[in-house]
Amino acid sequence: MLQSMVAGSAPNQLAQMRKGALEYCVLALLSHEDRYGFELARLLSDDLVTSEGTLYPLLARLRRDGLVETFWQESTQGPPRRYYRITREGERALDTFLPQWKSFRDAVDDVLAHRGERKGARR
Repeated sequence: MLQSMVAGSAPNQLAQMRKGALEYCVLALLSHEDRYGFELARLLSDDLVTSEGTLYPLLARLRRDGLVETFWQESTQGPPRRYYRITREGERALDTFLPQWKSFRDAVDDVLAHRGERKGARR
């Protein structure tokens, strides 16, 4: 634990934050429309997905867990593409996550914005 808090470990911290939120970002994108894997990777960009190799195992897990389903669709630009669609269970998971995320995000933002303001806080 202490090692992850040492200066210079920011990439690891960012990876851990991504890991916790990425599946819900995917579900949120799919709640708007069905999408294929490369399209999801492009929309999530470098900020959330560092490579497609990170995304496809996640999509497979979401499918196994019943949060997304897949179907094949012909493409005008090459071979057929596997599309992902959020399921009702996926919608429920996203609906449950959103208020929890907002509460967590607000609490973290509040602590970070007011750090050191408490009486006796060390600097």
